[in-house]
Amino acid sequence: MRAATSIRLLIALAALALVAVTTTACGSGISLDEPIEGPQWRLVQLGDQPVAPGPDPRSDAQIVFDGAGRVSGSGGCNRMSGTYQRAGNSLRMGQLAATKMACADPVRNSNESGFFIALQTTASYRLQGPGRLSLLDAAGRTVATLEAGAPR
Repeated sequence: MRAATSIRLLIALAALALVAVTTTACGSGISLDEPIEGPQWRLVQLGDQPVAPGPDPRSDAQIVFDGAGRVSGSGGCNRMSGTYQRAGNSLRMGQLAATKMACADPVRNSNESGFFIALQTTASYRLQGPGRLSLLDAAGRTVATLEAGAPR
């Protein structure tokens, strides 16, 4: 009789602990599937190097994930588009196409090249709080950091 009561008590405590953990995780905003679709993500860092914003925010390197597997944006000089696949925190870009306009500013040109390389080497991502996205390579290194702008 005592063993049956002890087992019931352990089951009740385990169920209570499960409810507490589930409620706490939901309230904390933790999600196993962190969506990135919607906002325009502006490049703020390549690897560990900050990227200074340009004089006109419309010319900053940026990207938008549309939710239907298409990605579009700009490297700062050239427009680009392509496809992506996202499952959980895994993120892979398909072949990206970009215009080939000359970029007079050598810093913007370098940032654009680095940004396009970072996009092609992205294997996963991590949201670093509200409005901050880190793109990670296959080894888990941050290749680019972006900040969210207004939703499109």
